[in-house]
Amino acid sequence: MRAVNDALNRAGAWITRVVGTMWCAIVFAGIALVSLPGALATHDVVVIVAWVAQTLLQLVLLSVIMVGQSLASAKTDTTIQETHDRVTAILAEHADQHDDTHELLRDVHALMTAVHVAVAQSPAGAGAPPPSRPTLGGLS
Repeated sequence: MRAVNDALNRAGAWITRVVGTMWCAIVFAGIALVSLPGALATHDVVVIVAWVAQTLLQLVLLSVIMVGQSLASAKTDTTIQETHDRVTAILAEHADQHDDTHELLRDVHALMTAVHVAVAQSPAGAGAPPPSRPTLGGLS
């Protein structure tokens, strides 16, 4: 069953590629024009309107609409790719900034540790109690 589905999908994709071209729209217009003299010869408004609606519009517009959808889809794909590329570049830039910030924080931590050790070893800081922590509104 899978082989049958695959064959049907390939056939559908091929038909869509062929019918969705302006060349196919031109061929369909030619086919539709073959029956135009017969419709006009009837002098019947209903027959002429039916020819326009059922023959010309259905045959020709099918291909034209498919071409338009293909163009719109290609434009959307391009826009999506451009957006993806921009976002990827921004994320890479922020990753570099994050790494730089992380390195700076490590340096600050090392400096603060060195200051703490130096203060603890100094004569003034040897027996001094640790600094008090700030409180919020008198709450400890």
